[in-house]
Amino acid sequence: MNAPKSIANIEHWEERCDLAAAFRWTARMNMHEGVANHFSLSVNEDGTKFLMNPNLKHFSRIRASDLLLIDANDPASMDRPDAPDPTAWGLHGGLHRACAHARCAMHVHSIHATVLATLKDKRLPPIDQNCAMFFNRTVIDEGYGGLAFEDEGARCAALFDDPKKKVMVMGNHGVMVIGDTVAETFNRLYYFERAAETYIRALQTGQPLDVLSDEIAEKTAQEIEDYPVPQDARFLEELRLILDEEGSNYAT
Repeated sequence: MNAPKSIANIEHWEERCDLAAAFRWTARMNMHEGVANHFSLSVNEDGTKFLMNPNLKHFSRIRASDLLLIDANDPASMDRPDAPDPTAWGLHGGLHRACAHARCAMHVHSIHATVLATLKDKRLPPIDQNCAMFFNRTVIDEGYGGLAFEDEGARCAALFDDPKKKVMVMGNHGVMVIGDTVAETFNRLYYFERAAETYIRALQTGQPLDVLSDEIAEKTAQEIEDYPVPQDARFLEELRLILDEEGSNYAT
């Protein structure tokens, strides 16, 4: 898809459109929260320059051209007229500064992932295929320290020290999901929320859980990672096509 002529000189246009579409669908699935929560995407080699949503704009209204370009190593970013949210700077800036493998980062307070984050035992057991997708691939933060300003952001970033683990259950807070692309990360965010919902609803039955063996859970997770068809890219492409058919202005 090509950028409109009036804004065709804006850098990283396709990445911006992907990210804008992800914002729109996150709102549509009610996984957003007011005008809070943030997504970011690195656009340089070491990952320290990244696109991010503007401060206090609802996910359902974000357009590709709205996205801020932020340098995690430039504190003056917070002095700009369009400065990002301070907690977004703290959490996403800290992450992109410390974790080059976190090319894309999506943080939300979606209902079921956040319910999981409030439990004493924040682990997601492999009770179905979706839950098994995250077996041994989740970081659990047990040290919530308040709003994610710079110190808290740096502490959270340090927990992503295993490149295999790309979901953080942020205790008493929400969830952070990372990946290489918008499509990969959004797909992971979507499936983690689905998996968390399955688990929470299963708990609500009060019945014993039928938990998969570690062997089958790992086998399932690896099979999903090695799946021959790139479903994450196709998923986002389909969502963009739906938005296009609806006449959405996300790609403007």
